[in-house]
Amino acid sequence: MDVNSLSLRELKDLQAQVNRAIASYEDRRKKEALIELEEKARQMGFSLAELTGGVVTRKRAPAQAKYANPDDVTETWSGRGRKPRWFDAALAAGKSPEDLAI
Repeated sequence: MDVNSLSLRELKDLQAQVNRAIASYEDRRKKEALIELEEKARQMGFSLAELTGGVVTRKRAPAQAKYANPDDVTETWSGRGRKPRWFDAALAAGKSPEDLAI
């Protein structure tokens, strides 16, 4: 891929994709490590919580982004919580939520 021939929008899209891929990779590796540690502790007759001295909980993954700012695709919103200003501005400009969907 020749990144020098890409437009600014294409580069920002690519950057957002790379950031999501990195986060996803790190999350998968952490889950794999936790499963492996839990299995090893179980083989030795313990729970991981007993060995770590606390309760081991799995955190929920952050909500996936559903909308992106058309002017800056690095700004995203999951559809949860307070609407970002760029989302309200785009709606006021005549765009629909489907136009902003990823």
